[in-house]
Amino acid sequence: MSFTTPKEKSDDRKIEQTLRPKSLLEFVGQDKAKKNLDISIEAAQKRKEPLEHLLFHGGSGLGKTTLAHLLANEMRANIRITSGPAIEKVGDLGAILTNLEEGDILFIDEIHRLNKLIEEVLYPAMEDFVLDIIIGKGPSARTIRLDIPKFTLIGATTRMGLISSPLLNRFGIVHRLDFYSNDEIQKIVKRSGKILDVMINSEGAGKIAQSSRQTPRVANRLIRRVRDYAQVKGDGIITEEIAEEALRELEVDHLGLEEADRKILKTIIEKFNGGPVGLGTISSAVSEEKDTLEDVYEPYLVKLGFIARTPRGRIATKLAYEHLGIKYPEKEQSSLL
Repeated sequence: MSFTTPKEKSDDRKIEQTLRPKSLLEFVGQDKAKKNLDISIEAAQKRKEPLEHLLFHGGSGLGKTTLAHLLANEMRANIRITSGPAIEKVGDLGAILTNLEEGDILFIDEIHRLNKLIEEVLYPAMEDFVLDIIIGKGPSARTIRLDIPKFTLIGATTRMGLISSPLLNRFGIVHRLDFYSNDEIQKIVKRSGKILDVMINSEGAGKIAQSSRQTPRVANRLIRRVRDYAQVKGDGIITEEIAEEALRELEVDHLGLEEADRKILKTIIEKFNGGPVGLGTISSAVSEEKDTLEDVYEPYLVKLGFIARTPRGRIATKLAYEHLGIKYPEKEQSSLL
């Protein structure tokens, strides 16, 4: 079982609702985005208007959904949550939009996966707050334009490059969410520990933070697993020693890499001489979906500098060899970078 994948699992949802901050002031990290959002919120409230449409992009588990909820709280607005794949027909979108109230927030996760026909209906809704409905078929077909309440669309995506230009241009505010610093993750671990009523000292929190892939969702998942270990194998207190033992049992190393990450790196190094090798080939070799490799595993490995993307494919860097304890072939690899 993967403990450090930033992709949301079914058991994450309930606990994330419990741990979710109630205001932007409580939200740890993403300081640049928070500062700009504060200004946007205050300006919208002074004008007594809904927020402009917003787009959050960045890796899984970095807080896109949480920020959408916080914006709804700050604006005292209702929030309706859906996802790109869930809106299968134009009628689905029409039903959602006509049920919104003035000032409501519509949050669409994985917005890059919206059907193009649905996008076309969304454009006038975002720009002019109208919904164009086609009645009938063929020569007798006619269009009815319905006014809908002024709302704010918040989109979230892990694949910015897959969003069409017409849709992207209709977002007034775009924020990229980056990986968190170790200090920020440590603060999140301590805060989550208090909410979950877990006793954890600074060293224990630091150890968990170090292995959390700079991602809050992973940190919150690991603290629950380490808590279980502390209650069974210790006295219930998460110390540095207990955290280290628990993470070793989970096969999560000090950088947050687990067996799946090491398998990807070893495959590039041992089967393909360190690369370059195409993502599709790696996908087949490790029996993992290509999209999962690109969205879930690769961003953090690239962030660590363990994988380099080149026009010819992926290459395992010297840092990856060193981390795995494998001798780096200096002459062969240096010429490929």
